[in-house]
Amino acid sequence: MTHAERMRRFDAADLYVVITEAHCAGRTALEVLDACLAAGVTLVQMREKDRSGKELVALGREFRARTRAAGALLIVDDRVDVALAVDADGVHLGQDDLPLADARRVAPELILGASSHNVGEALAAQEAGASYVNIGPVFATQTKSVPTGVVGPEMIDAIRPRLRVPFTCMGGIKAENIGQVLARGARRCAVVTAVTAAPDPRAAAAGLRALIQGGAPAEG
Repeated sequence: MTHAERMRRFDAADLYVVITEAHCAGRTALEVLDACLAAGVTLVQMREKDRSGKELVALGREFRARTRAAGALLIVDDRVDVALAVDADGVHLGQDDLPLADARRVAPELILGASSHNVGEALAAQEAGASYVNIGPVFATQTKSVPTGVVGPEMIDAIRPRLRVPFTCMGGIKAENIGQVLARGARRCAVVTAVTAAPDPRAAAAGLRALIQGGAPAEG
């Protein structure tokens, strides 16, 4: 699949579920993945920072088989090599990961996502060839810490008008606050524990998808 074909599917996605087994409330990552796919999620990320390359490839192949069967995109966190090895659709890169220009050179057809915490990082990622930019952490989160801390939903207002590429939002997004990001133009919201740690991940994913599709109003 070409980068353009993958991006057409990315543009059609709504909920972006990032799966880390440590945040799956005692379930396996694959069990949560199956629940997400059953809820119609078409964009998932495999994020396992503490596994070996061999373990990542083995798990990634399972993710790939299931996402392909469901017609969903698979993004791998950090590891371009793993993404290529398992024929994933993309890789998400943080500020300290492989530079975007180098990733694009070795993986021209992959979706390249880039984390950003301010306007400067977002614009730099765009200019370096990012396929999409992630803005966050929007709200307080226990799944990731960054030096900037919480950037707040207001950061979307600062970054969105200056982007030519799609964007996602992430960090502490849940049913009770998702309206605040949707009101600022977000249409692809990335979540971790709001789905993966929920008592019923399938229901949680379906509920968040419905809110995104309905354009939930801002809270307060």
